[in-house]
Amino acid sequence: MIALSLAEIAAVVGGQTHDIPDPSVQVTGPVVRDSREVQPGSLFVAFVGERVDGHDFADAVVEAGAVALLASRPVGVPAIVVDDVQSALGALARHVVRRLGATLVALTGSAGKTSTKDLIAQVLSRKAPTVFTPGSLNNEIGLPLTALSATDETRFLVLEMGARGIGHIRYLADLTPPQIGLVLNVGTAHIGEFGGREQIAQAKGELVEALPSVEDGGVAVLNADDPLVRAMASRTKAKVILFGESGEADVRAENVRLTDSGQPAFSLHTPSGCSEVTMRLYGEHHVSNALAAAAVAHELGMSADEIATALSEAGSLSRWRMEVTERPDGVTIVNDAYNANPESMRAALRALAAMGKGRRTWAVLGKMAELGDEALAEHDAVGRLAVRLNVGKLVAVGGREASWLQLGAYNEGSWGEESVHVSDAQAAVDLLRSELRPGDVVLVKASRSVGLESVAQALVEAGTEGGVAVR
Repeated sequence: MIALSLAEIAAVVGGQTHDIPDPSVQVTGPVVRDSREVQPGSLFVAFVGERVDGHDFADAVVEAGAVALLASRPVGVPAIVVDDVQSALGALARHVVRRLGATLVALTGSAGKTSTKDLIAQVLSRKAPTVFTPGSLNNEIGLPLTALSATDETRFLVLEMGARGIGHIRYLADLTPPQIGLVLNVGTAHIGEFGGREQIAQAKGELVEALPSVEDGGVAVLNADDPLVRAMASRTKAKVILFGESGEADVRAENVRLTDSGQPAFSLHTPSGCSEVTMRLYGEHHVSNALAAAAVAHELGMSADEIATALSEAGSLSRWRMEVTERPDGVTIVNDAYNANPESMRAALRALAAMGKGRRTWAVLGKMAELGDEALAEHDAVGRLAVRLNVGKLVAVGGREASWLQLGAYNEGSWGEESVHVSDAQAAVDLLRSELRPGDVVLVKASRSVGLESVAQALVEAGTEGGVAVR
């Protein structure tokens, strides 16, 4: 964080100082909520959770080097006490962002946010110091913590914004007002909470509504291939840039193809030139993510060649997202178990089909959460798609939703043991350990709550020593 005194922080957040001998002492280290991340000069944010109360770590974090706590009650060590810690954290982030000399890029969408954020960060970091959201910390706590990690040297701040209802992105954009806003897509993720795709579009479009006008430098980057996203152009006063495979897109891909290993390649076209891209990531869905990143980078002054080189060399920065491990025995494990929705599930299955040409393929799939009334139809459709893509074997893991996956495959034409329903992750591991053969490709994917990353990890460990992760 940029250096601020405890007195200044207290004034910004409307807090009272307690047990602080010298309010002029500065916070020069990171702002953290995890006591294990405290460094000398840190500000520790004491949240009260269901199981853990951050105030209980007061003595330990000060001993570790924290100069003070942001807390909701006095704790006997230096603290700035506020009524609402979360609101105070947001106020502090808003203050710091306004003082930064950085361009703030915010992005949202139903699928691909984290992968796209990672691509944008890797591309922009070639131009200037860049700070970006770690993993998927895209909510009202993770976003301000990321913003507060920026320093005076930061030139680009890339923030992922998530939403579970109307007004959430508006709130986040108010905490960290973006200059560039990117909307990737409107899908069915969390449709059970939102109530429909139109409501999801309403929520995601709050980002472009928050942008400054064209005259003030605002830029809305919109997916030309998604009608609900493209329609958001009417909701912003910012300059509109379109990306996609549509001929009307300002930044577009032509000659899209997959390599023999399932990695996308395409010709990148921008208003200032063209260049060839061959990505290290897996799956054709990354083409759209790459175009979104390219549109942002082009708007910030990078050439087509610079962007193409950066995209071709970019890897996955976040765990369990098409994370590929080649075992020494020739088995390939694709760990995409961080989360799942119908769009990302379909993309992962298509990537598996491309990677597995000439090889035996396995799809180890579990529940897609928060689909509401669409749950049965969407799970059935994914099971059917696995059959249409000639996936060698579908292993559906878990309860009711997994049975729908298996039933969809059966009804589409699966027979015998081409699709199987197992009770839990351990049953899936036991099955695969006994049946995998050298050369097989295994995709593991489900919503985060299912925890199928344990299956992928077990399969990696089941190989002989020396497996190498490919990112």
